[in-house]
Amino acid sequence: MIYKRILHEEIIKRLNFYPVVGIIGSRQTGKTTLVKQLMSEIGKKTIYLDLESPGDLQKLESPELYFSQHTDKCVILDEIQNRPDLFPVLRSLIDKDRVPGRFIILGSASPALLRQSSESLAGRISYLQLHPLNFLELEGRLKMFDHWFRGGYPLSLLAAGDELSELWLDDFITSYVMRDLPALGLPTNPVLTRRLWTMLCHLNGQVLNYSEMARSLQISSPSVKTYLDFFENSFLIRRILPFFINTKKRIVKSPRLYLTDTGILHRLMNVSDMEDLQARPIIGSSWESYVINQVIPLLNPKMEVNFYRTRDANELDMVFTKGMNPIATAEIKYSSAPSLSKGNTIAINALGTRNNFIITPASDDFLLRINVRVCSLPVFLTKYLPEIQ
Repeated sequence: MIYKRILHEEIIKRLNFYPVVGIIGSRQTGKTTLVKQLMSEIGKKTIYLDLESPGDLQKLESPELYFSQHTDKCVILDEIQNRPDLFPVLRSLIDKDRVPGRFIILGSASPALLRQSSESLAGRISYLQLHPLNFLELEGRLKMFDHWFRGGYPLSLLAAGDELSELWLDDFITSYVMRDLPALGLPTNPVLTRRLWTMLCHLNGQVLNYSEMARSLQISSPSVKTYLDFFENSFLIRRILPFFINTKKRIVKSPRLYLTDTGILHRLMNVSDMEDLQARPIIGSSWESYVINQVIPLLNPKMEVNFYRTRDANELDMVFTKGMNPIATAEIKYSSAPSLSKGNTIAINALGTRNNFIITPASDDFLLRINVRVCSLPVFLTKYLPEIQ
């Protein structure tokens, strides 16, 4: 089953301007599939090289010579993090002959992590992140609750049954623990990595306390931060920063943590099916994570999402900001009859936002108050998120 990805047109647009376009995201999000779909639209012949294939690696024993023989083509380099030594070669070739759409690089590590071991392509490359399949990309062909439970990795989501989905997720988790994170330079052992990842599931949606995590894992707080940097730079977690509204600094300063895929979250916590999830205390944080994971890939680059929480527990799950200006807010509720707490109301009044939402799985679309609207996630994504941007 082929899905048109949100990034499709944006990649074509940037290939017409930048010499290199980098498509990054965790493994198995569909980067290779997407690029192969785009090959016929690039406007020139393409060459695809898998940098985990011995045969393709052999072609690059003399990379400058190889690339110079294909200056009229778009060369696609998959899993670029395996060959950071190619970055200086690409930079040199581009500076000699700067033409758009010369290279596409695919990577399972963030630009920040790639720069630690490579020469920068700043000014020559435009990076785009491919997230797991978004709900809107499904175009109504799969139910939202199936997407929420299995997550957005295509091979998990589209597996023929729950057992195959679980098997794929287990293999994905093991591969990251045993191979992918160590290959990126994570300075830890697989047992600790697995413990940390599972701990993060229990902390999903919570404000991070690095000291408590360090005590639980019996490592130092700086080590915890280092490991979390690797998880984030491998696109397995995201940290949402707090929004500051006053100079008294009464806002909680630590970030909130979310796993970037609810299928991984449920598998690490050994949730067997949707009915099992509904009986677990984590269902609220799981739904919150799912909503945030659907919203963020659809945001205008000029807009950010923060959370708001004072030490008096006046809080909101999402504050949509442009610069330092709050544009809208949202509370995420797993409920068919949602309401705002006193703390939510105080937070909305403090921020002064006109557009405020309560996002639920399947409620009607209606005004709860003059400036607070209740709606389902699909309605928010298709109707209201475009309006506030």
